[in-house]
Amino acid sequence: MTDRVERVCARRGPCDDPATESPPCSVPHLAAVKHRLQVGRPLPFNVRDSDKTLLLARGHVVETGAQLEALFARGALVDIAELRSAAETVREAPAEKLPGLWRESLSRLNEVLFDSAKAGFIDALEEATPAVLALVERDPDLAIFQVLRQDGNEHVQYGCTHSTHAAITALLVAQRLGWSEGDAQRAFKAALTMNVSMLELQGELAQQFRPVSDEQREAIRAHPAFSARMLEISGVTDREWLRAVAEHHETPDGMGYPLGLREVCDIAALIRRADIYTAKLTPRASRAAMAADQAGRAMFMQDPGHPMTAALVKEFGVYPPGCLVRLASGETGIVVRRGPTVTTPVVAVLSSPAGQPLAPPQRRDTGQAQHAVVGIIEAHAGLAAVKPETLVALAA
Repeated sequence: MTDRVERVCARRGPCDDPATESPPCSVPHLAAVKHRLQVGRPLPFNVRDSDKTLLLARGHVVETGAQLEALFARGALVDIAELRSAAETVREAPAEKLPGLWRESLSRLNEVLFDSAKAGFIDALEEATPAVLALVERDPDLAIFQVLRQDGNEHVQYGCTHSTHAAITALLVAQRLGWSEGDAQRAFKAALTMNVSMLELQGELAQQFRPVSDEQREAIRAHPAFSARMLEISGVTDREWLRAVAEHHETPDGMGYPLGLREVCDIAALIRRADIYTAKLTPRASRAAMAADQAGRAMFMQDPGHPMTAALVKEFGVYPPGCLVRLASGETGIVVRRGPTVTTPVVAVLSSPAGQPLAPPQRRDTGQAQHAVVGIIEAHAGLAAVKPETLVALAA
């Protein structure tokens, strides 16, 4: 992001700045963007003093109208690039910048989830989600890549990372099912927040080898209702969102929890499947991650014929972006994009048949017999070390 800043003029027209040649001001008076500012809500951008010193950081809450008027009066500065929305930034970014935007956006979303018990949680969540939604829309294959490539995630972060992966999965499947934009985004937010009351416990469970204790089991069974209540207290008024969170562990056979309901809303049914599927893909201290093809097969066998499960398996496919594969040539690589069929993905080959690293990685057409995918392999340091930016170029 450029560090260029412009004076927020007291009027429209040239800036009265002797250090410039008085070009037209590319940022209008702060009052002209007051639709981006609201008393009691976090600032959507940094605000700087006339000497470019940071006055108020992005996210700071302006508590009174008088404080807002004082910002207009003192000739504040704003970072030009920050006036663009997060979604606009994603839509306009060159492809090679997308991996970095994913890292930044997911990091921010995880921070928000981690602070879900603090005041202003829902406001922060509403601010952090548009970038991720835009990233999924911009490149669904790269979105799936985020779910599959989980190298370096600490088990203690399991609760937050699992929630974001389940949310991405729910959004993609909702779109494949043809849901409206509103319902698809509602599924995303419900999956993202379904476990807000037990994120810390999820981190503990991901690290422990001993069986779940009675106290932990009680907390697990209570978390759907507690999470829904936390969201309601935080300011969520969307009844479908709240209902989906409360019902996301209920099942039509009445064997779910906490209430044993038989009638479950569609969003809850979808995020339960996204929850189960992404949990299979994620390693814990007590077990390794399940391979993507095995996870899809297990979902299908456990829930044969259901359109939501069928859509999930079709969306991710047999060899989804992010999984590591071996080719008929003996080479090993990573899937970077879904191909024309479920068995012919685009693969970036990372090592030779002899196991020697290839620099740079090479793109392979797995529709050719000599480069056909013969199976998924487990991750190892050499394969996991390749930067996503390098892989994005090969996926194009």
